[in-house]
Amino acid sequence: MAKLTESMTNVLEEDSMEQDIESPVTIHQPKLPKQAREDLPKNISKECAKRKIQRYVRKDGKCNVHHGNVRETYRYLTDIFTTLVDLKWRFNLLIFVMVYTVTWLFFGMIWWLIAYMRGDMDHIGDSTWTPCVSNLNGFVSAFLFSIETETTIGYGYRVITDKCPEGIILLLVQSVLGSIVNAFMVGCMFVKISQPKKRAETLVFSTNAVISMRDGKLCLMFRVGDLRNSHIVEASIRAKLIKSKQTKEGEFIPLNQTDINVGYYTGDDRLFLVSPLIISHEINQQSPFWEISKAQLPKEELEIVVILEGMVEATGMTCQARSSYITSEILWGYRFTPVLTLEDGFYEVDYNSFHETYETNTPVYSAKELAEMASRAELPLTWSVSSKLDQHAELETEEEEKNQEDQNERNGDVANLENESKV
Repeated sequence: MAKLTESMTNVLEEDSMEQDIESPVTIHQPKLPKQAREDLPKNISKECAKRKIQRYVRKDGKCNVHHGNVRETYRYLTDIFTTLVDLKWRFNLLIFVMVYTVTWLFFGMIWWLIAYMRGDMDHIGDSTWTPCVSNLNGFVSAFLFSIETETTIGYGYRVITDKCPEGIILLLVQSVLGSIVNAFMVGCMFVKISQPKKRAETLVFSTNAVISMRDGKLCLMFRVGDLRNSHIVEASIRAKLIKSKQTKEGEFIPLNQTDINVGYYTGDDRLFLVSPLIISHEINQQSPFWEISKAQLPKEELEIVVILEGMVEATGMTCQARSSYITSEILWGYRFTPVLTLEDGFYEVDYNSFHETYETNTPVYSAKELAEMASRAELPLTWSVSSKLDQHAELETEEEEKNQEDQNERNGDVANLENESKV
């Protein structure tokens, strides 16, 4: 068993070394028996195990962040309107009912106290006695009168009389406070009903992002679409890379946010979202994916958060839809299947193929390595030109030297002839 463990360890090490070399060939690990898998060292099994990446933003757009140890909870009460709007529907409806019920009970109690202190309860049925509120004979009738007053129903059976100044003052106070409560609670419910969160659910993002070549450049792409016929006005798209980093000074920054350019400088980030669009990010020197290759991508712990914003055409309210992609959802060497076809007089979008992709021929190298390869491919041309110039200069130098030697030889021969003639 020890020999089997050593042999399997060597096989795994060789596979990991082969995977580090960027090649389009996929190396499949051999299937091991259960006993052999249990006898493998723990460090190898941990390395081979797939690491789970915790999402920062879920696929449905909700942020996976919980705020704990918030001591200054009074700040929620200072912004009570937003707090009520942000509550879930069941709590919002409960508060809505409780606020009206409490105010009705509160003012009903005051109406009953006024009638009790004036002695109206002792003169029930006495035609010579003028009560504060006619036909008020107990707490239940006082509660019903409070409801009629605040909701301005006015059945006409219980009526306040002019012989009760304290009742007149209470009637004014309840009318004003009732109007404030109505405006606050109805406004809260209206804002909650008209929130564009549900509109964001009809804005869809592709399940996966892809990396492939486009116009000779390596690009990261994902697709967005709008399911409704009413369009999103002034739609814009932006993307963030969520990845922890460590600065040069040794400071660790968890979940650092880096902008991913999806056409900010060219205006391509402003969308006319009538049909599904493919958003492209060119991987260049400013891109955080500049040095990431196909083999290195699964080892990265990163997340891409995409944010689509715009105004709802029907209501004019701002709408925001979010989604995210982790490394396992980024497909290297794929493209999106076309969904737009031309029919008789109109264009038709097939949303059944919205998330589909197909494989395409894409280099497995990073954008940096591709740029270096391109620069190396151009270097031999430069070397040949320079070498030819150098060779031409050397030939000219050699010819000059030969001419100089020939001239010297000729001068020597002439001098010898003169000496012989003199002799």
